[in-house]
Amino acid sequence: MNNAVNDPIWSGTWVAERLGVELVGGAELSGLLGLALRRNPKRAHLLVSNVLGKHVPQSPAVVHGHGVALGRRVRDLLGADGARDSVVLGYAETATGLGHSVADGLGDAPYLHSTRRPVDGVAPAGGFEESHSHATSHLLLPEDPRLLAGTGPLVLVDDEFSTGNTVLNTIRALHERYPRERYVVVALVDMRSPQDQGRLAGFAREIGARVDLVTTAKGTVRLPEGVLETGQALVAEHEGAPAAPVCAGRVDRVELGWPDGLPDGGRHGFTPAHRARLEAALPGMAVRLARALPEGARRVLVLGFEELMYAPLRLATELERLVAGAGVRFSTTTRSPVLAVDDPGYAIRSRIVFPAHDEPADGPGERYAYNVAGGGFDAVIAVVDSTADTPALHAHDGLLAGLAAHTPAVLLAVVPSYVPSRVAPGVPPEHRTPSPHPTERSFMLPEPLRGPAFSSYAAEEVGWLLQDLSEVTLEAPTEEREEAIQSGGAHYAESLPVEYQPSEQYQALFHSALDASAERIAVAVGVVTETVLAERSPRPVLVSLARAGTPVGVLMRRWARQRHGVELPHYAVSIVRGRGIDANALRWLAAHHDPADVVFVDGWTGKGAITRELAAAIEEFEQAEGITGFDPEIAVLADPGSCVRTYGTREDFLIPSACLNSTVSGLISRTVLRADLVGPDDFHGAKFYRELAGADVSVEFLDVVSARFADVADTVDARAKDLLSEDRTPTWEGWAAVERISEEYGIHDVNLVKPGVGETTRVLLRRVPWKILARAGAGADLDHVRLLARQRGVPVEEVAELPYTCVGLIHPQYTRGATGADGKAVTV
Repeated sequence: MNNAVNDPIWSGTWVAERLGVELVGGAELSGLLGLALRRNPKRAHLLVSNVLGKHVPQSPAVVHGHGVALGRRVRDLLGADGARDSVVLGYAETATGLGHSVADGLGDAPYLHSTRRPVDGVAPAGGFEESHSHATSHLLLPEDPRLLAGTGPLVLVDDEFSTGNTVLNTIRALHERYPRERYVVVALVDMRSPQDQGRLAGFAREIGARVDLVTTAKGTVRLPEGVLETGQALVAEHEGAPAAPVCAGRVDRVELGWPDGLPDGGRHGFTPAHRARLEAALPGMAVRLARALPEGARRVLVLGFEELMYAPLRLATELERLVAGAGVRFSTTTRSPVLAVDDPGYAIRSRIVFPAHDEPADGPGERYAYNVAGGGFDAVIAVVDSTADTPALHAHDGLLAGLAAHTPAVLLAVVPSYVPSRVAPGVPPEHRTPSPHPTERSFMLPEPLRGPAFSSYAAEEVGWLLQDLSEVTLEAPTEEREEAIQSGGAHYAESLPVEYQPSEQYQALFHSALDASAERIAVAVGVVTETVLAERSPRPVLVSLARAGTPVGVLMRRWARQRHGVELPHYAVSIVRGRGIDANALRWLAAHHDPADVVFVDGWTGKGAITRELAAAIEEFEQAEGITGFDPEIAVLADPGSCVRTYGTREDFLIPSACLNSTVSGLISRTVLRADLVGPDDFHGAKFYRELAGADVSVEFLDVVSARFADVADTVDARAKDLLSEDRTPTWEGWAAVERISEEYGIHDVNLVKPGVGETTRVLLRRVPWKILARAGAGADLDHVRLLARQRGVPVEEVAELPYTCVGLIHPQYTRGATGADGKAVTV
């Protein structure tokens, strides 16, 4: 048998000639659809999609691409705001993968599909009937009931829009419970009759909402009188008993390495964070599949399982990309009974029949795999969830035996069935399913804040695991803050300094410094990113330490996208010296990503205090929560203190983002941790200074640096290669130097010694400085430091032997009215 999708004869000819069914819609429609007959008392014919990936094996890139293209059209229809607020709902079983692909095309839309599989302890958030189907009951089982309770657009996805009954029934049922203003119906084909086409507008008026329709192609099916009886007679005439499988091929199991706690699909909801985790894990899982294939396998089928369409589809897509020259195809098994006829003009050329193997709610019965037998596949990779990995699957008449009768090699890959942590109220403890996530508290936390609602960065550049305290007055005069901090009356994170507003002279100095150092920064960004990709993870989750680390995290993300074509998740979290990292942010990260993939990012190291703080905080978190896997090593742009192994350079040079505060960091304040504002289940806080938008250079800084990426690519490759072969063990020489300076200048508190250009700048902008130590001969890197020092009346002392370009000293035992080293009052 030749694969039907590759045959030039239209795969609806056989039915059209014998049944009198006419497909009206031109060449585009006949390219998308074929015709078959099925055992169904409600509808004789079956429209068989060539691009859905259900009955007809097809290139996974084509299957995924059709859904993504529809999603992008929906995004254009809704606009950026509407797309961001939308939720996508797909229909089981046929459209679960299509709906998920539409959500991919929309961007950051969460996804849910209906299911016919009840889950103990999970209360339905709704349900509906599909009148023409052989199996009618659909359940909606979101892990978070709020998923359907929003007011943004609801996007409903099915493979075909035939009468419209199923979709309209769904909308009516959901609108009564979760009313909203807009719905979008998406389908590959619109096959409504002229009588049905007028119903949509009337229905929208009835419920008082807008209902749009987005499809790939339009057409109709003309059915002759008596078609149901004629079709049933044809099925009875041509249907024979299924042949018993003769297991000739080999069956092996392959371990995917599916990320712990990642949902296997949209049955209980699939969030943008889940999508990011899956994207990061796909390359590694595809490599495991490729290695397990028999040598010389040129034609490979990835076979999904009923509602489990999206996970095997994406595995197939990645395998197709990875294994050049191999003919990778994708389809899934189904519960839909269809007549098979080995004729080029018929859409279903062959079928494998096997018993249900997932303990379905409707009891045992037959299941089917179409167009696999006779497809000439060298290997079939069967992907099922763990619920379906039962003795029936492995039985002599089961699916694996049926596949092995028609292909030399069968691989079984099992995806862990996702078990929601939320259960229905009143469910007895003995019937509650354990949470696959580290802690229930992680689900009570909100999704990350994103621009433009919070910060001037684009939404995809960074998600802030913070709470918005913009309406709270937190600023205090610098002298008051310093006195409170040093007296022990308050922690530095309990208030904010008044944002420094740069003079025209200082702004000009910033732009000059940016122009002069952009290439140097681009090289450091490239080197640290390549080091992370080579040593830490091929798809790392970047977690910047807000806020100095955040511009660096964005630049690393841009480098990975520009040089390697990968979209890395990036979040910003709070860490506070003496208080540790935000434990709730770690809980959220562990619930949405593999902790082993998390790479903490900062701008630079000084004496290494934050490096030590993070290591201690991670250790304490692991002991308290039982969540392991986070690597406390920070990746930094510059490591002059020799505190870390992963860095772009160990030179102490001016990183212009250190010259300013919020106006180079997305207009976000430094983070705040105060008991009356941040509860035990809250993220740390920060403010968004929208009023400073006129002075904002955050995006300019990123754009100027990333514009140099292409120019420095060769330099980065050479330096990264050298660096990866070097001994980068931290020497902590910066810490030793700070202790020496502290002793020499009689400070006796290393926290008041701030080494490096970045830390010295912070001292001048936020604290009450005593004096600045500058390495003799330091050039333009210190122009902004000298200017700030003059403005604040702080002496700059040149030192011959200094491991840093400069060091900022905070006056010990500060009280208001303290004087500088030259006897002058220290003023702001």
